[in-house]
Amino acid sequence: QPPPVSAGRTGNEYKETADWLLSQTENRPKVAIICGSGLGGLAELLDDKNIFPYKDIPRFPTSTVQGHSGQLVFGKLNGHECVCMQGRFHFYEGYNIHMVTYPVRVFFLLGVEILIVTNAAGGLNGSYSVGDIMLIKDHINMPGFAGQNPLCGHNDTRFGVRFPCMSDAYDRELRVLAKETAEEHGCGSFLQEGTYCMLAGPTYETIAECRALQKLGADAVGMSTVPEVVVARHCGLRVLGLSLITNKVVIDYDSSEKANHEEVLKTTEHRANDLQRLVGQLIPKL
Repeated sequence: QPPPVSAGRTGNEYKETADWLLSQTENRPKVAIICGSGLGGLAELLDDKNIFPYKDIPRFPTSTVQGHSGQLVFGKLNGHECVCMQGRFHFYEGYNIHMVTYPVRVFFLLGVEILIVTNAAGGLNGSYSVGDIMLIKDHINMPGFAGQNPLCGHNDTRFGVRFPCMSDAYDRELRVLAKETAEEHGCGSFLQEGTYCMLAGPTYETIAECRALQKLGADAVGMSTVPEVVVARHCGLRVLGLSLITNKVVIDYDSSEKANHEEVLKTTEHRANDLQRLVGQLIPKL
């Protein structure tokens, strides 16, 4: 069950989780990957796996969404140590925003330096096609506008400063590396770069909302990722974000199309291997 909304988090709880994981595995990953809806297959590519179901990890939340399996997988991806979150936590599940981002601070305490976030997103940009992969170059934090920022409340200086900068949230060098890797491995033709907008969900967007988001300059919309990125940047982690465009948003009142989770998972299945290959080839370059 998600915790009550008032539940806060102390630095000691993060440390308790991290210390337990460090005692259970000899892996010391520098890269953490958060797998989006239907993208958990990335973790299957790891060699020498150590798997920890969320329910067995002290203080860790658990995931409740179809397409998110709920385990932490340590291992090697193309010879490089990584940790994968198979199943992320969402605000719409009833978690407070601090619990949604709980794993990121644990990763920081494990010694992780780079966070790769993936998600399934709706395409707002008219030039995007279903199945495109969008490199996230910036975000619009709608829940943050409404006061739902994971850094609200007491600032723990062990993790970062009170007022962190977000204008450089998505690492430019990592994006350049991702573009080069995509070109080398035949993914360049469906690689885009744009701005991701987070809404709280769980409802898909109305037509008026989609039109408003387009006017704000958003290229893709989803229900995750931004809180984790905010906390990662607060900790000083470098971030690479990848959105898989699983559906085109509906912006026409005469359209009979409707967004649905099954369609999202189906499209993800179709393109997931390309995204996984891209991340796999990228890891050795980091």
